[in-house]
Amino acid sequence: MHDDLVQKLKHDPNYHKLVKSRSRFGWLLTAAMMVVYYGYILLIAFDKEFLATKTGTGVMTWGMPIGLFVIVFTVLITGVYVRRANNKYDELTQAIHDKVKA
Repeated sequence: MHDDLVQKLKHDPNYHKLVKSRSRFGWLLTAAMMVVYYGYILLIAFDKEFLATKTGTGVMTWGMPIGLFVIVFTVLITGVYVRRANNKYDELTQAIHDKVKA
Protein backbone atom coordinates (compact mmCIF):
# COMPACT_ATOMS: atom_id res chain seq x y z
CA MET A 1 0.00 0.00 0.00
CA HIS A 2 2.67 2.53 1.00
CA ASP A 3 4.97 1.59 -1.88
CA ASP A 4 2.17 2.30 -4.34
CA LEU A 5 1.56 5.69 -2.71
CA VAL A 6 5.26 6.53 -2.82
CA GLN A 7 5.43 5.65 -6.51
CA LYS A 8 2.43 7.85 -7.26
CA LEU A 9 4.10 10.74 -5.44
CA LYS A 10 7.43 10.24 -7.20
CA HIS A 11 5.77 10.36 -10.62
CA ASP A 12 3.53 13.36 -9.93
CA PRO A 13 4.77 16.49 -11.78
CA ASN A 14 3.21 18.73 -9.12
CA TYR A 15 5.34 17.01 -6.49
CA HIS A 16 8.52 17.72 -8.46
CA LYS A 17 7.41 21.30 -9.01
CA LEU A 18 6.72 21.73 -5.28
CA VAL A 19 10.07 20.30 -4.22
CA LYS A 20 12.01 22.35 -6.77
CA SER A 21 10.18 25.60 -6.06
CA ARG A 22 10.28 25.28 -2.28
CA SER A 23 13.95 24.29 -2.25
CA ARG A 24 15.02 27.13 -4.53
CA PHE A 25 13.06 29.73 -2.57
CA GLY A 26 14.29 28.37 0.75
CA TRP A 27 17.91 28.58 -0.36
CA LEU A 28 17.38 32.10 -1.69
CA LEU A 29 16.02 33.27 1.66
CA THR A 30 18.79 31.41 3.48
CA ALA A 31 21.41 33.18 1.37
CA ALA A 32 19.79 36.57 2.02
CA MET A 33 19.71 35.92 5.76
CA MET A 34 23.34 34.76 5.77
CA VAL A 35 24.46 37.90 3.93
CA VAL A 36 22.63 40.18 6.37
CA TYR A 37 23.63 38.32 9.52
CA TYR A 38 27.26 37.65 8.65
CA GLY A 39 27.57 41.13 7.16
CA TYR A 40 26.58 42.50 10.55
CA ILE A 41 28.99 40.18 12.35
CA LEU A 42 31.82 41.17 10.00
CA LEU A 43 30.97 44.82 10.56
CA ILE A 44 31.25 44.24 14.30
CA ALA A 45 34.57 42.48 13.82
CA PHE A 46 36.23 44.86 11.39
CA ASP A 47 34.61 48.29 11.77
CA LYS A 48 33.74 48.87 15.40
CA GLU A 49 34.40 52.56 14.99
CA PHE A 50 31.57 52.92 12.46
CA LEU A 51 29.13 51.11 14.72
CA ALA A 52 30.18 53.31 17.64
CA THR A 53 29.64 56.52 15.63
CA LYS A 54 26.70 58.54 16.92
CA THR A 55 23.79 59.05 14.56
CA GLY A 56 23.15 62.60 15.68
CA THR A 57 23.54 64.70 18.79
CA GLY A 58 21.95 62.06 21.04
CA VAL A 59 23.38 58.87 22.45
CA MET A 60 22.27 56.41 19.74
CA THR A 61 25.01 54.88 17.60
CA TRP A 62 24.81 53.25 14.17
CA GLY A 63 25.08 49.82 15.77
CA MET A 64 21.58 50.08 17.25
CA PRO A 65 19.54 50.67 14.06
CA ILE A 66 21.68 48.22 12.09
CA GLY A 67 21.20 45.55 14.77
CA LEU A 68 17.48 46.27 14.80
CA PHE A 69 17.45 45.93 11.01
CA VAL A 70 18.90 42.41 11.30
CA ILE A 71 16.10 41.43 13.68
CA VAL A 72 13.36 43.04 11.56
CA PHE A 73 14.79 41.49 8.40
CA THR A 74 14.57 38.05 10.00
CA VAL A 75 10.92 38.58 10.86
CA LEU A 76 10.17 39.93 7.36
CA ILE A 77 11.70 37.04 5.44
CA THR A 78 9.91 34.61 7.74
CA GLY A 79 6.66 36.38 6.85
CA VAL A 80 7.53 36.25 3.15
CA TYR A 81 8.10 32.50 3.36
CA VAL A 82 4.89 31.89 5.32
CA ARG A 83 2.86 33.95 2.85
CA ARG A 84 4.30 32.08 -0.10
CA ALA A 85 3.78 28.73 1.64
CA ASN A 86 0.16 29.56 2.42
CA ASN A 87 -0.59 30.74 -1.11
CA LYS A 88 1.50 28.68 -3.50
CA TYR A 89 2.81 25.62 -1.65
CA ASP A 90 -0.48 24.75 0.02
CA GLU A 91 -2.23 24.77 -3.36
CA LEU A 92 0.37 22.42 -4.84
CA THR A 93 0.22 20.18 -1.79
CA GLN A 94 -3.57 19.96 -2.05
CA ALA A 95 -3.35 19.19 -5.78
CA ILE A 96 -0.86 16.41 -5.05
CA HIS A 97 -3.03 15.06 -2.26
CA ASP A 98 -6.15 15.06 -4.44
CA LYS A 99 -4.40 13.35 -7.34
CA VAL A 100 -2.73 10.67 -5.21
CA LYS A 101 -5.88 9.85 -3.25
CA ALA A 102 -7.98 9.54 -6.40
